[in-house]
Amino acid sequence: MIARNDYLQKLIDRMNNGMIKVVTGIKRCGKSNLLFDIFYNYLLQNGVDKEHIISLQLDDKMNIRYRDPDFLCEYVHSKIVDEKNYFILLDEVQYVNEFEDVLNSFLHIKNADVYVTGSNAKFLSSDIITEFRGRGDQIHLSPLSFFR
Repeated sequence: MIARNDYLQKLIDRMNNGMIKVVTGIKRCGKSNLLFDIFYNYLLQNGVDKEHIISLQLDDKMNIRYRDPDFLCEYVHSKIVDEKNYFILLDEVQYVNEFEDVLNSFLHIKNADVYVTGSNAKFLSSDIITEFRGRGDQIHLSPLSFFR
């Protein structure tokens, strides 16, 4: 596994900042790997219980029902059962209808920190952060390169 330490540090620096962390980049550049492997493992290694990491890969056919905004909201809220901090990790969130409203609603959960990935044209535009009414924080991921 390639560490991607610079991008991991960007996520760490933004933890619990009250904003939606939006990881953008072209398809196959490593967004899912960064969030669901590297960052997930970082959280576990730093004392976060597995039960406090709510993660869904929305491009997976097994998770198709969570593309419905109401099901997704119900699922996330059902997982938050105490006052400890929770981390919500959503991959390819553009599959969710009305995803902007869903993510903005997650900002009302006091003990939740939200991280999402997306790779369609809407997520690659510079306007994605304005969709979250000034409460979005973009981390743009570049593909791996052998050049420095």
